[in-house]
Amino acid sequence: MKHSKPSQTQTVSKSNKNKNPDEISTTVSHPFPPVWDTQSRILILGSFPSVLSRKNHFYYGNAQTVSEKRALLAHTHIALWDVIASCTLHGSSDASIRNAVPNDLSTLLHRAPIRAIFTNGATADTLYRRYLFAQTGILAVRLPSTSPANAAWSLQRLCDAWQIIRESDHTTPPTPISSPV
Repeated sequence: MKHSKPSQTQTVSKSNKNKNPDEISTTVSHPFPPVWDTQSRILILGSFPSVLSRKNHFYYGNAQTVSEKRALLAHTHIALWDVIASCTLHGSSDASIRNAVPNDLSTLLHRAPIRAIFTNGATADTLYRRYLFAQTGILAVRLPSTSPANAAWSLQRLCDAWQIIRESDHTTPPTPISSPV
């Protein structure tokens, strides 16, 4: 899987000095690279890494090891990245994203045969349509957020919705749920 090493910057303003750390706005650059290879056919885009993912330097911080995740992604020809390269936000809150700077998908799209793009949640979808649709020309399929903050969706309901990726034959793009802005 291809990757490069981006930098991370955090800035805390004077007005944030006496606040709880979870309430502090920080300007953060994406701390780890996309996961993809020249066989990737599906691109899943999140909005921006959570605090846990930034701490672990990999997507969707959980019990799986990074090597297990990379192997699964390579085997299934799935690429992972986020719409945003840097932004100002509070903790992991997508709702707090400000001053967003999008990632440049051109290298990935020129070197991998991406046939479909899926967005992980409404914020990722909105940001994709705002910043990246014109660059890609690929309508994204919006899927429900896998964030723990998405309490309205049970694990089973999420699995059912995300099944569209597994059912895809990776040659014909699925019908987008969302449309460009």
